[in-house]
Amino acid sequence: MSHPSASRDIVVTTLSNGIRVITEPMPAVRSIAAGIWIGCGSRAEKPAENGISHFIEHMLFKGTTRRGAEDIAREVDALGGQLDAFTGRELVGYTTKVLDQHLPEAFDILADMLLHPRFAEEDIEKEKGVILEELKMEMDSPESLVHDLFVSNFWKRHPLGRPIIGNRRTILSFEKSKLCDYHQRFYTPSNLTITAAGSLRHDEVAALAEKHFGPLRPAGKPPRLSAPHPHPAITLKNKRSLQQVHVCLGAPCYPINHPLRYAAYTLNVLLGGGMSSRLFQNIRERQGLAYNIFSELQLYHDSGCLAIYAATSPATVRPLLASVLQEFTRIKNEPLPAEELLHAKEHMKGSLLLSLEGTNSRMSNLARQWLNFGRFYTLDEIAAGIDEVTAGQVIEVAREFLQPGKLALTLLGRIDSAPVHREDLAC
Repeated sequence: MSHPSASRDIVVTTLSNGIRVITEPMPAVRSIAAGIWIGCGSRAEKPAENGISHFIEHMLFKGTTRRGAEDIAREVDALGGQLDAFTGRELVGYTTKVLDQHLPEAFDILADMLLHPRFAEEDIEKEKGVILEELKMEMDSPESLVHDLFVSNFWKRHPLGRPIIGNRRTILSFEKSKLCDYHQRFYTPSNLTITAAGSLRHDEVAALAEKHFGPLRPAGKPPRLSAPHPHPAITLKNKRSLQQVHVCLGAPCYPINHPLRYAAYTLNVLLGGGMSSRLFQNIRERQGLAYNIFSELQLYHDSGCLAIYAATSPATVRPLLASVLQEFTRIKNEPLPAEELLHAKEHMKGSLLLSLEGTNSRMSNLARQWLNFGRFYTLDEIAAGIDEVTAGQVIEVAREFLQPGKLALTLLGRIDSAPVHREDLAC
């Protein structure tokens, strides 16, 4: 499989106050994607602040000291551009994408939102209602709900286990003083990174960043985050309104910068990373036990989790679990066919290269590589890391984490006839 050149024309500038500005030109496009990244997300929140990062993300779209919410929307639309944001557990991002000639105007809007939010009392009260409706929407989604239940018990008594959106009590408690205090503590130079990719010149992006963010004064470093400890809990949540039982089965894994991370990603692909994966082929295609089943790997800077999700009828919960556990046993104890390993590697490389073809994804990749690794891996380096994964390494990861005593399970739905105990998780 051919790969792009190993070189990436990435330039990093440090502003006078310590903010990093990182760019990568993409000469074949006419657009620019720019992002401003807050280097800690919901896991930095105290229990009484749960959901405040997400709440502030919403509020930054509600107006600044110069612009109202409608002004922001109208100006971005007039540029033919896009404006977006998201809150994660370790990162908050605000992004824009416009044609190259419109970058100064778009950057002005984005900087204004981050630096001069209005936090008007009437907007705060209205947004509480909006976010409570978002919370209800998540509660009405069994797939979202079972994941939230799983995470809350897997990372018990740790910020990683709390929902990013918060809960009804904390959402209703947010007031202007709380939002301003949190904004001042975390939207600081030591916690900000600016990235851009596309039809750009680095010096022009750096000049824009210095103009808007240079006056922002340092205000201390982000707080030290406590390391989480996984809990192999079994959680059975009865919800008789559901026709299916939703299953989330998971185990701890390495942090994101671990030397065996590529082997962990390979294990994830082999188990449930696509239509040709073992779980999909065995449980859906051969046995017809579930419409959808997949695995997912969430890696953080000091921890990780590999989880399997599926939904099935109450009568087939036990056969489905038994089949998943059989696949765990197989991958730990049987030789891994060379062809299957090769297909998994090619799947990962193809997905990576396709995902980095756009300016948005390339701009986000700059931020994630810098914040997670403090350096930039070329596409060739990443592809080489994947190619170097051996069958023995995949089996090593599986044997370390896919153990009965380390597995956590959450069931949501009609579970009256499907009790599960620790001994049922033998593999």
